[in-house]
Amino acid sequence: MTTPRTINEYLEQLRVALRGADPALIQDALYDAEEHLRAELYERPGRDEAAMLEHVVESYGAPDEVAEIYRDQEIRIQRAIRPPPPPQRRSAAGRFFGVIADPRAWGALFYLLFGLVTGIAYFTWVITGLSMSAGFSVLIIGLPFIVLFFGSVRGLALLEGRLVETMLGVRMPRRPPYPPKDMTLFQRIGAMFTDPRSWSSMLYALLQLPLGIFYFTLIVAWLAVSLSFAAAPVLKLVAELGHWDTGTCTGLSDWACGGIEWLSGWGGASVLCVLGVLLFFTLLHVVRGLGHMHGALAKGLLVRGVERG
Repeated sequence: MTTPRTINEYLEQLRVALRGADPALIQDALYDAEEHLRAELYERPGRDEAAMLEHVVESYGAPDEVAEIYRDQEIRIQRAIRPPPPPQRRSAAGRFFGVIADPRAWGALFYLLFGLVTGIAYFTWVITGLSMSAGFSVLIIGLPFIVLFFGSVRGLALLEGRLVETMLGVRMPRRPPYPPKDMTLFQRIGAMFTDPRSWSSMLYALLQLPLGIFYFTLIVAWLAVSLSFAAAPVLKLVAELGHWDTGTCTGLSDWACGGIEWLSGWGGASVLCVLGVLLFFTLLHVVRGLGHMHGALAKGLLVRGVERG
């Protein structure tokens, strides 16, 4: 690999050396490298890029060496954000009930419940920002407002990425794309508008509201049914201690009456309890799958295209 003569050449060689790696890793590596190179060039204003890069290759490392370091670090990062799953059980029952020890299931459960809050916030911010940007576009403050709004969307995408990585275990960028330095102001604004990440981040923010409503409704309803069923023996015991009437058969057929009496007895309470427990464990499997799918969606919309820059 030839020694790069410019910062852009260094970054391109680093991108090539990281080809096939996680897109979030590539974005972080490119940001770190460009930030370091720009700082080196700023601290030595009398030195041209070629001379600076020759010095940096000796201290910071050549692109292929830096890429290898980041690949090694990525192994430790993946181990940290994705704790080892519980031991694989051979029996179907063991695999079914073993989900309760899987941290990914619990992380997905809390993330999907919390998704309604973030969905409302993201949706409100994007709709308000787009509406005000359109309204201010005819005024002198329109352009600065639009630039600030697009920048805030990038910030929201970075924040959401931290939530997704922490709770769903999906590797997301820790740093934003590095702002271009060799462009004029209008070129930077144009690049912001033409960058697919800007629009895909807005799309993700808008989708988060209907998805958050769906996740929240599904989980709350499922939890309400499963926990109420599981608590049936306790409710039965409380009803008996309080001498409460658990139901009558007035006006019902003999078959229906017998069914209600059986269901309101200890036999029915035991069956409901078992059914409630099974429903709860099924919910953990469902939310783990939903969390995996949502993490893939976030990865595709918030990190898309970093390999191409």
